[in-house]
Amino acid sequence: MASADVVDTAVAAGDFTTLAAALTASELVGTLKGDGPFTVFAPTDAAFEKLPEGTVDTLLEDPKGDLTQILTYHVVPGKVMAADVLTMDGQKVKTVQGGELTINVDGDKVSLTDAAGGTSNVTATDVEASNGVIHVIDTVLMPE
Repeated sequence: MASADVVDTAVAAGDFTTLAAALTASELVGTLKGDGPFTVFAPTDAAFEKLPEGTVDTLLEDPKGDLTQILTYHVVPGKVMAADVLTMDGQKVKTVQGGELTINVDGDKVSLTDAAGGTSNVTATDVEASNGVIHVIDTVLMPE
């Protein structure tokens, strides 16, 4: 079993500096260092760069508002491994934020559709952590 929790595992990967800063600003680090298990769909720094210019700065100015809603929308309770996801085409999963994501499976490719109708591709799977698992995505998911 992995010795680092989902937060430390993401930070160690090096491609999630924006996510780590957002988690710190919204005071969600403690929660995601908790017992879990958590399944985190972690947007890369490149995913955050796809947002309209100034969006991240605006979100960081009010970390307890929309930022917290967006971040918790990327977390699903429980530990859902890639092999499980491959059997869930078309199913909706409830996030910690309360909204739902729709899972899309095309062969071995998995994407998620958010409440706003946007799609994010899963680019890496099953990054195990002591309190869950991380799946890397290429676009930030939006709850509305």
